[in-house]
Amino acid sequence: MSTEYAGQLEERTARRTPRMIAIEAIGPLTMLGGVVWAIAQPYRLAFLHPAGKGLYDWLVQPPLLVILVGIVFAALIAPGILDDLRGD
Repeated sequence: MSTEYAGQLEERTARRTPRMIAIEAIGPLTMLGGVVWAIAQPYRLAFLHPAGKGLYDWLVQPPLLVILVGIVFAALIAPGILDDLRGD
């Protein structure tokens, strides 16, 4: 067995702490909250009711911003935090 594969196996089977699981879940839960908000209050989405809406209304739609924040956290912020936690 190659040591390269053994090292990858150890990384995959490393124990994840509850803190790591919580940090991994923040992004997806935020995105889910944005989707639930968009379904619960569809009148907040300007493209569903376009009459009298300006550019600002099209670009800044709160449920979509919440989904975007969840994506940014999951893709850019959480991996760095998890690397720091694994280093301790």
